[in-house]
Amino acid sequence: MIFQILQISRNLRYRPRPARVTTALAVVGSLLLLPLASSASADSTVEPGDVVVSEDFGSGSIPAGWRAVDGEWQVQNGRLVGTAASGTKKLTFGAHLENYRFETTARFESVNEATRWFALGLDVPASGATPWWIATLRSGSTASNGVEFAQLNPAGAWNVTNTAAAPQAAATGRDVKVRIEVHGHQATWFLDGKQLMRTNQLQRSADGGLAFVVNGAKVSFDDVKVTALGPNGYLRPEGAPMTVIAHRGASSAAPENTLQAQEVARRGGADFIENDVQLSKDGVPYLMHDYTVDRTTDGTGDITTLTAAQLEALDAGSWFAPTFAGAQVPTLAEQLADLRTRGGSLLLEVKRADTKEQVAKMLDVVRAEKMTGRVFVQSFSKDHLRWVRELAPELPLGLLVGTLDADPVAVAKDLGLTSYNPSGGALEARPEVVGLLHQAGVATMIWTIDSAAKWQQYDAWGVDAIITNRPTELTGWNQAKAQQVTPATAVAVTSPADGAVLNRAQRPVLAVDADNADAQKTEITVDGVARKAGDALDLTKLTAGKHTVTVKATGASGTATATSTFTVKADQAGLGQLILTSKGKQSTVSVLLSQLAQGKYSLLAKTADLAGRHGSLPADAAKLIAADARQLQAEQNDR
Repeated sequence: MIFQILQISRNLRYRPRPARVTTALAVVGSLLLLPLASSASADSTVEPGDVVVSEDFGSGSIPAGWRAVDGEWQVQNGRLVGTAASGTKKLTFGAHLENYRFETTARFESVNEATRWFALGLDVPASGATPWWIATLRSGSTASNGVEFAQLNPAGAWNVTNTAAAPQAAATGRDVKVRIEVHGHQATWFLDGKQLMRTNQLQRSADGGLAFVVNGAKVSFDDVKVTALGPNGYLRPEGAPMTVIAHRGASSAAPENTLQAQEVARRGGADFIENDVQLSKDGVPYLMHDYTVDRTTDGTGDITTLTAAQLEALDAGSWFAPTFAGAQVPTLAEQLADLRTRGGSLLLEVKRADTKEQVAKMLDVVRAEKMTGRVFVQSFSKDHLRWVRELAPELPLGLLVGTLDADPVAVAKDLGLTSYNPSGGALEARPEVVGLLHQAGVATMIWTIDSAAKWQQYDAWGVDAIITNRPTELTGWNQAKAQQVTPATAVAVTSPADGAVLNRAQRPVLAVDADNADAQKTEITVDGVARKAGDALDLTKLTAGKHTVTVKATGASGTATATSTFTVKADQAGLGQLILTSKGKQSTVSVLLSQLAQGKYSLLAKTADLAGRHGSLPADAAKLIAADARQLQAEQNDR
């Protein structure tokens, strides 16, 4: 890491500084601040949560409206099968959706070689014409490019934007569960329930639909499901780690708010770079947290009193370590250009702006650098956020708070927030706020957390993102957690034992044995009626015959169920127990006991029925006594 930082510093210290044309930029930016129209779904009636495609191929044929553009596509044994002996073959289907989840179970039946692949088409014209975007899985998926996001451009060339290795090979003959979640230009790749990678570089069309694509392989697909999602792509999907946001860049390893810190964070796997932006005296947005340059440069003075020329002359690295001597205070334009060309997204904090016009100057740069799709704006100031919402409604917004509002959901709705961003200490006072915000479709980004113990705590609370000075460490923590195998939840009924035959004098105690389960979420029923572990079963209240105990236990790995069936057997002693505990009139009880002693079971049943109707025997007890007597009479007749 030290060697890498030295190399990064050398690469960036002597870079040529681009000329700044602030007046022209402001003019162009003002024109670009006109609201952009977003592409609409082909079906405006679709709501988040709607399942728009659900197909198990039970009909035996390719569904209506699905188009085999090229290659051999057919339904065999309840699965869609695509064959590409060579080259790339595709089948298109579905309407255009801006935000959706696309999932299927797939299997490589055969491949020409381990590098061959299948893909889920994410934005593909029905005709199959280029350009189109896909999420790819190779048979040899443990290779460094085992999974990909890629575009085939109109020239027929591949633009592979993201690659990753899967933890195990997809191989052949093995079902794998593939899931891609798309929110506009963002997409997340899941394999067998675990996130493998993300991208924010999708280029969306106005009408592109979905597709299956096969290359040099025979692949079968089943259980295809497409679900419309809400617009907030910053909510953490099931199976995804917390988003890693590098606070002022990798500020524990490089001087904050510099391109060097940004580069270290990027190489360390950060999803977002968080930086603070303020204006110089001549209106140029610069990265700087403090109001003055005193702490993080070799200069002095309030940044708003210094010109761009004066800020460029400052050394912003020596204070951190000699290695970074000569690092400069970057402009927002330089930072965004670096992110655009080398990769990454920006969580831009508007640190100080007294007017809407000052905020507009910052947004001018975002638009001029064509980075609106990769910038998220946050601020402690509600006015700042209202101005951004007015000037650039397409940008997601986050409110920074040191103390939780009385009603964070109401505040989020009022400001049109994508994320509500409290400090870690504030969240600890009311962690249930995370769930309430999620129900309202609002994400949470927590600042500034550098402790692994705290990461674990916030992860358990379901927070969506962590802002940290240690992004590389958090990335590693996420990866280590993803490798952990969650112990399976298991449960069994230990009493009454399955198959047990019990008489009415017995009082078995309900008992279960659960592994890796939450005791508070363990549900037990006897014949559908809720009971608790440790309850003694009063068999004088149950009918003769079979009864079922069902237990459902829930743990981190899911839910497990178990059943046990026991039989209450009618016998002379048990029937006597029913009569003695019936709370009937003494004279009636005496008659019933006499008939029992004489083995007159048919007469006993009739006496119990009559006593139940006349009230000399409780109705429930009369019903049980009569049923047991008839069963004993039937057994007597069989002997």
